Amino acid sequence: MPSSRDTPIQVADLSFDYVGRTVLNDIRLSVGAGKIVGLLGPNGSGKSTLLKIIAGTLPGYRGSVQVAGVEVRSFARGKLARLVAMVQQEPEFSFNYSVLEIVLMGRHPHLAGLAFESAADVEIAHAALDRCGILALGQRPIHELSSGERQRVVFARALAQEPMILLLDEPASFLDIRHQVEIFDIVRELAEVQGCAVLTAVHDLNLAAEYFDQVYLLSDRTIAACGSSGTVLNYANLTRVFETELYVDTNALTGKLLIVPLSGRSRRLLAETRAPRRNGGHQDS
Repeated sequence: MPSSRDTPIQVADLSFDYVGRTVLNDIRLSVGAGKIVGLLGPNGSGKSTLLKIIAGTLPGYRGSVQVAGVEVRSFARGKLARLVAMVQQEPEFSFNYSVLEIVLMGRHPHLAGLAFESAADVEIAHAALDRCGILALGQRPIHELSSGERQRVVFARALAQEPMILLLDEPASFLDIRHQVEIFDIVRELAEVQGCAVLTAVHDLNLAAEYFDQVYLLSDRTIAACGSSGTVLNYANLTRVFETELYVDTNALTGKLLIVPLSGRSRRLLAETRAPRRNGGHQDS
């Protein structure tokens, strides 16, 4: 088995049932230090559930889920939070805290007992806000912000947590294209420079092709394919799992895959081009 230092996330033979229904079945997955690994698949394929189990918020799983070599179910909550940060797709805020107060919550796992944040903690929070381009929002109440701004606040809170492992559930779903790229550029830097192990669920296949070192394609409650994005995100795998027609090619600039969904009209045109032609394959004159 790989060492916990080199492979901070190790999942083996994982299954999980919810209200009598199997949500995940026989999942095997690992994420190495300094790597960005993606979870891809249709709605309801278990991506969010898998992230929550690794984050320690969904007990009752079968199999083994290890973080830094320790079974997740064995961790004290505070100790796990010092290692793992999670960004939810749609974060909820019961109280109208300021943006700075929310980002400072990322420092709480590192505080002793009932201690208050130090000047160093505040400096870390400010740096996280600045890195996410929202330093000017620090004193704004969270309920006044747009969905995209809130998503960047939660990401900044995860940065302030300084985790070994970063779990992201659709972290760019409410962001415009500029901020999507900025967030994933930060994620890449966290992995490559700081050695963070990143596991992220996304629906954008082109972001996956551009940024991810490895992908796991989930379908029918289990892993349908895994490997490098260039290997897994092929036409056969994607059309089988997502049950729709796609155009898959190579980006001439980057050499990465380029994946385009086809509209109903485009699918009809594609079907016509594939239809057998009369007279030995030649058009009638």
